[in-house]
Amino acid sequence: MNSGPNLGVGAWKQRPPRPQDLLPGRAEPLVPPAAHHVHGRPLQGDFPGMETIDLGLGCFWGAERRFWQLPGVFTTAVGYAGGGTPNPTYEEVCSGRTGHAEVVRVVYDPAQADLATLLKVFWESHDPTQGMRQGNDLGTQYRSVVYCQTAVQYEAALASRQAYEEQLRLAGYPPVTTEVLYPAPAFHYAEAYHQQYLARNPNGYCGLAGTGVSCPV
Repeated sequence: MNSGPNLGVGAWKQRPPRPQDLLPGRAEPLVPPAAHHVHGRPLQGDFPGMETIDLGLGCFWGAERRFWQLPGVFTTAVGYAGGGTPNPTYEEVCSGRTGHAEVVRVVYDPAQADLATLLKVFWESHDPTQGMRQGNDLGTQYRSVVYCQTAVQYEAALASRQAYEEQLRLAGYPPVTTEVLYPAPAFHYAEAYHQQYLARNPNGYCGLAGTGVSCPV
């Protein structure tokens, strides 16, 4: 099991950038594909009757696949959130000078997808005690985050974090480092080639690895 954050190689990328170190970014956002590669539904727009939550659990390639497979999830997209650089590129996020996390935007039908189930999948699909990393992936973009669009999501996320942290503590893990925010910070769509990456590249990299500890949500 993990013994906690390791600030060895790449330590400077495991700390939030100072305001004066942020990259300037750009005024125009990146434009994602119009349709989801797996099911053909749109990646962005108005989704009447749906709810949205942004989840960061390491590299967003494998994380997105985990959520588009769940019943009741209408669509997913990957992007960047929680930083200070407007409309960043992937290369800029990887530099450690934007402050963004790699996140999955999950749009779901609350009548078909239970929020508690989504949160359970989130917690059990990664190690939320590692700080600015997931496994061998080092950097602020790999931190664990839950960015909520509603107060109900926020309260549920906080309660699930507390419950899972207790289970992890009993298993010998250090404290959870997951950032839970409401209202959610701005979401910036990632480049087209990142969207549904593992559907188009089945043998591509997937760094998802949970702790093996069950979340009681």
